[in-house]
Amino acid sequence: MPDASQRRVVITGMGCITPVGNDLDSAWKAILEGKSGAGPITLLDHSRFEVHFANEVKGFDPTVHMDAKEAKHTDRFVHFATGAAKMAFAASRLADRFHPDRAGVVFASGIGGIKSIEEQYERYKTKGPKRISPFTIPLLMINDAPGQLAIDFGFKGPNYATVSACSSSVHAIGLAFRHVQWGEADVMLAGGSEAGISVLGLGAFFNMGALSTRNDDPAGASRPFDRDRDGFVMGEGAGALILEELSHARARNAPILAEVLGYGFTDDAHHITAPDEGGEGAARAMRRAIADSGLVPEDIDYVNAHGTSTPLNDRTEAAALKSVFGPDLGRASVSSTKGHTGHLLGAAGAVEAIFTVMAIRDGQVPPTINFHTPDPECDLDVTPNRPRRKEIRRALSNNLGFGGHNASLCLARFEN
Repeated sequence: MPDASQRRVVITGMGCITPVGNDLDSAWKAILEGKSGAGPITLLDHSRFEVHFANEVKGFDPTVHMDAKEAKHTDRFVHFATGAAKMAFAASRLADRFHPDRAGVVFASGIGGIKSIEEQYERYKTKGPKRISPFTIPLLMINDAPGQLAIDFGFKGPNYATVSACSSSVHAIGLAFRHVQWGEADVMLAGGSEAGISVLGLGAFFNMGALSTRNDDPAGASRPFDRDRDGFVMGEGAGALILEELSHARARNAPILAEVLGYGFTDDAHHITAPDEGGEGAARAMRRAIADSGLVPEDIDYVNAHGTSTPLNDRTEAAALKSVFGPDLGRASVSSTKGHTGHLLGAAGAVEAIFTVMAIRDGQVPPTINFHTPDPECDLDVTPNRPRRKEIRRALSNNLGFGGHNASLCLARFEN
């Protein structure tokens, strides 16, 4: 357990918008039912591209969460952030029971307002510089999300964005955890949002060789740890969590969903897009999160893996997991939920941390769907295709990002 001299930090609210559901209950139900959110791209003309599918958020109306004028002047990634955050805030029942100076926001995105950049450049080319929107800079700023959320909730404490590719929102949650643990805040809103399914996003990831090309089978394209995986599927969405100091939460009889025990982060210092194939950096991040929690690897019941469905990432992460937990992983079950949602990039860590909390709550290891052919280089029990009943007291949620960023959260069932 954490050092008694440090403040305990609990999760009292969660919200998410994902390709498999625009609220927590529907998204988690889809995960347990093994549903994929992949389908034909509708957000752009993809006729000139070689990939024609993605994991889009469906049926989302930003004006459910903000007024129409605000929606017009903010990017889609901020729309998702606002929706997820307002659901988390409502679920926490926080209302006005906090001191504004003791409440803050750390919110992440990997690429922020990329679609707005494209749109404003197109305006410049077709209509000239005077038609560039005066809202362009806020539209593209990644820190527009935490800034807007501070305004929405009146949180006047620590406020900033984290940007570390696919690890962005794990860093956001980890740093929010530290602010509460170290006494700098009593309440923190943390998470991540991404809306990168755009011309530049799709084209650049494809040309990098990162995307699956299974146009004839979008729902089966993302297949983490499977021998025949051929790349990830682009996704979008957001996840948000309310982190709160334990006595603050108890004083208002808040719903306590889980406890944050520890946080570990490292860098490979190897290559800007490729992980170190030995998995040494990812293994160090997991070990640091476990040690920060006052635990040992044998205490971990479940690992929500990064598991992107790219040949290199999954092989690297498998090596890291075996390094930390031993060749057979001991008591730790493993799965990746990216087969359902695709890769949410900077939002992945927050959404997957939320699914990890739900796994702890319900005693169910979510499945790794589309797992058909074992890969000798990923010889793990990845909970293939169906959820598994299991008591989960302590879990890790991992994310590994371009730049060599590795981040891991240790989450636990709340116990007095």
